[in-house]
Amino acid sequence: MNSTIYDIAREAGVSIATVSRVFNDNSGVTPKTREKVLAVAEKMGYHPRALAQSLARKKSRVITVIVPVISNYFFMEVLAGMQDKIVDYDYDLQIFNVKMAHDSDLLNQANHIIKRGWGEGYLVISVHLSDSEWKALHKYKVPVVLIDEYYPGFDTVSVDSIEGAYTATSHLIRQGHRSVGMICANPTSKPSIDRVLGYRRAMEDAGYMVDPEMIAAGENMERDGFTESNGYEAMSRLLTLENPPEACFCASDIQALGAIKAMKDHGRQIPIIAFDDLEFSEYVGLSTMRQPMYEMGALAIEKIVKRIENPDTDVTHTVFSPDLITRASAPDYAGINEPDEARDEARISRNS
Repeated sequence: MNSTIYDIAREAGVSIATVSRVFNDNSGVTPKTREKVLAVAEKMGYHPRALAQSLARKKSRVITVIVPVISNYFFMEVLAGMQDKIVDYDYDLQIFNVKMAHDSDLLNQANHIIKRGWGEGYLVISVHLSDSEWKALHKYKVPVVLIDEYYPGFDTVSVDSIEGAYTATSHLIRQGHRSVGMICANPTSKPSIDRVLGYRRAMEDAGYMVDPEMIAAGENMERDGFTESNGYEAMSRLLTLENPPEACFCASDIQALGAIKAMKDHGRQIPIIAFDDLEFSEYVGLSTMRQPMYEMGALAIEKIVKRIENPDTDVTHTVFSPDLITRASAPDYAGINEPDEARDEARISRNS
């Protein structure tokens, strides 16, 4: 995380004005105080020349990223795209990791960061608020781009989760699986809501009723439920049903890892398709819906820089379409379009 002038002043126990005078080489600062401020800046990795320039033009040239959990694979992929793209512009990134615990108030955390002015623009990744809450932040009239979320007043970058879930579920149905389960996440999370909707539509369009028991999630909603343990618990529930599913769509790759372990522990193996296409997915043979996380991060940088430098431009919303990537966990065998009986025979012969 990049330090700010506020951090230096707080750590050194001086005012922001004193920090400014030190880095602009103005008089009126004692040698002892100057030495202390410069030592704090060096410790925090803040270059005095860059700070002096930002103070002189009264702009930080800093873009602040607000993210729930930077250890999450999805966020790391998005951040990689941001970090590679930011080198094309005269801006720096700083990252604020907000808490996602049940008792935390995401709105207050985001509100605090924006009110402190810790950036010329803000990139908000996977922070899911209501429209009224986004409206409360919109009043500050600062450049904001949302990633993995939507609000009409802000520029947004997202992936079509409904389409992705529909494609994944339909693929499993076309392979002859009449009973398809789903592992979802936090029911209030927009990606989870949309993926459940896509799953339901695919089942209904195929003529199958949606059994609520076939939609499962674990109890622990840390990171909105997009965790290995959540996937493990959800798959365990599905496999212990009186009539367990023949196949499963999973809301995320990271949950699918837990689901795969649950299948192993229960001595069962069913086809599974997940959502993300994280780097590890190829190595574990996981079929998944690929969302362009790196590209989403790079595009978000382009949008925020444009918004900072041209604040009156029209708001834009970019929605990427995910791609189905088939691997060993749900292979795309040739009989996918054959009648049910012929397809079943083809699958049996290939597995024998």
